Order: sequence, then C-alpha cells, then structure tokens
Amino acid sequence: MARTQGSHSDITGPRIRAAALQLFAQHGYAAVSMRQIASAVGVQAGALYNYTPDKQSLLFSLMEGHMTELLAAWRAQDSDNRGDGQDAAGQVMARLEAFTRFHIRFHLERPDAVFIAYMELRNLSEENFVAIEALRREYEDALQSILRDGVRLGVLNVPDPKIATLAVIAMLNGVMTWYRSGGRLSLEEVESIYWDMVRKSVQA
Repeated sequence: MARTQGSHSDITGPRIRAAALQLFAQHGYAAVSMRQIASAVGVQAGALYNYTPDKQSLLFSLMEGHMTELLAAWRAQDSDNRGDGQDAAGQVMARLEAFTRFHIRFHLERPDAVFIAYMELRNLSEENFVAIEALRREYEDALQSILRDGVRLGVLNVPDPKIATLAVIAMLNGVMTWYRSGGRLSLEEVESIYWDMVRKSVQA
C-alpha cells in the first residue's frame, strides 16, 4: 500500500511511536486500536503497516527501545565513575550512588515509557517477553555486580545480592508514584534522600 502523500518514514515513523506510547500509557495496550494510533498521527489506518507489522510489534519496539536506551545511558554513566584515583572501596560506593541517582532521574524523565515497560509486560507475546526480560535482567545485573563487589571488599553487608538488587530497584521505582516537579523537594534533594536510604540499607 502506498504511503499517504507527504509522509516520510523518518518523520512518520517516530510520530507513530510517540502516539502509540502516549495512547498505551493513557488507555492501556489492549484498549488502543491501530485506527486510534493512525488518527492521532493523522494518517490512514492502513498506512501504519508501512512502519510496523502489527500492534504487538509496535509494543515490543517501544519496550525494547526504552530498555536499550536505559542500558546504553547507564553504561556511559558508569564508565565515568571508574578510576578517578579512587580506591576500590570508594569506587564501589561512587558507582552505587551514581546508579541510585541515575535510576531516579532517567525514569522520571520518561514516565510513559516506564509505565509501559512495567505494566504492559503481560501483553507481550512469549517470544517478545523473553527478549524484554533478558534486557531487564542485564540492567539488574549491573546493580547486582556493584553489590557483589562491595560485599567482596567488605564495604557492603548484603546477604543476598539478588534480593537486595530487586529491593533497591523497587524502592527507587517508588519515586515515580509520588514525585512531582515543583513540589516541596527538588529532584536533587529527592536523589540525595534516596541515596542515603540505599547506602544505609546495604553498607557494612
């Protein structure tokens, strides 16, 4: 099927993804039709299939894109916290603090993507679910690796790094449910408070 006149893949494709992201976050994946997405973009429904095979593929693409961006951003952040003349113990604490602050800030800047990444897992096909879970585990493993290093060096007291990883991430995710820009606390203050709680919960 020919593209709608004036449509360009480098413009319409991102617009479709943005519209789907917003609609999935607002109404839920199951309640949103391809026709609604097309209407939000301003193209005919059939034109969507020039950019995505189906709605499931669109959901997977949004989730995969979010997780890939998250992992790339963390790797770049983490590389900045290695070295700098710190001893190994100091580096562990610096990386743990960086992870805490990074997780809060990154996720607060992408509320729709975060909501979909957690709430729409149940709507993925089995194959797509396995792929997204692998990316989620890779991100969790980054924190777990920091905790294991801290235990090995004697600066952290974590009987089970895997459980501690899940607990820390769950606590950090809680910020997304209540924080609002312009409220009583600035984002920097919230990050510092949560870093203090994380540090006290795992430090030897």
